[in-house]
Amino acid sequence: MKIAITTSGDNLDAPLDSRFGRAARFLIYDTDTKEVQSIDNTQNLNAAQGAGIQSAQTVVNAGANALVTGHCGPKAFRVLHAAGIKVYNCEAATVGEALGLLKEGKLQLATTADVEGHWL
Repeated sequence: MKIAITTSGDNLDAPLDSRFGRAARFLIYDTDTKEVQSIDNTQNLNAAQGAGIQSAQTVVNAGANALVTGHCGPKAFRVLHAAGIKVYNCEAATVGEALGLLKEGKLQLATTADVEGHWL
């Protein structure tokens, strides 16, 4: 399974970014191979509008099965949900901590967006 996690860094010690659409990067962690891939999201970080939808498409294109982020808006959530990607909201300090909480079953599956659009 591939898990996308919002961050500003490129490793498991990097901080979790609480924003989804405007996160600087996505770290893709493969639970089967333990491989980590970092995907730049700067084009959406600075976008005037549509950041959530475009970021959701980036996560879909990366082949993720799940997303761990601080917050996810309604348009992005709809794209992710339609693609079958499970969304988990998390307030962990680091990517590694968030991943650990997910593996331990301590994160609740989101059933809807938890913030309004254009949330910063």
